[in-house]
This record gives sequence, C-alpha cells and structure tokens, in this order.
Amino acid sequence: MMRNHLSAGRQSVGATRHLNQRELAARWGVSVRTLERWRLLKEGPGFLKLGARVAYRLEDIEAYEAARLRQGGR
Repeated sequence: MMRNHLSAGRQSVGATRHLNQRELAARWGVSVRTLERWRLLKEGPGFLKLGARVAYRLEDIEAYEAARLRQGGR
C-alpha cells in the first residue's frame, strides 16, 4: 500500500512539504472554517485540491506570509 506523501511530518529528499487545513489553521490561529471561506472567496494562499482533500504547499504559505509582512509604524 502506498503512503500519502502530503504529511507535514514526513518528507523525502526533493519532496515539497505540505500542510493540511487543520495544520495551517493552527499555524495561523484561525479556524478551518476561515480557510474554507477564503478558498471560496479566492483569498489566502494557493492550495491543492486532491479529491476531497485540501493541501497547502509550505512554499506557498511562506510566500503568502512574506507578502503580508508589515514593518512597525506602516
């Protein structure tokens, strides 16, 4: 049986790391429902839809965070 490679805890050489929506919600302190709403509104980071599963590439999450980084006083 083939193991799903979209787990954040397991990574093979050259593999892209992914977070599921629960993991991303915990990282950002938002609800899973907020992430679902953002997907419907085409907001938030890019995501992969694999059947009923949703996965976010770590590189897309980090790019989204970097694009929203604000310096103090601005």
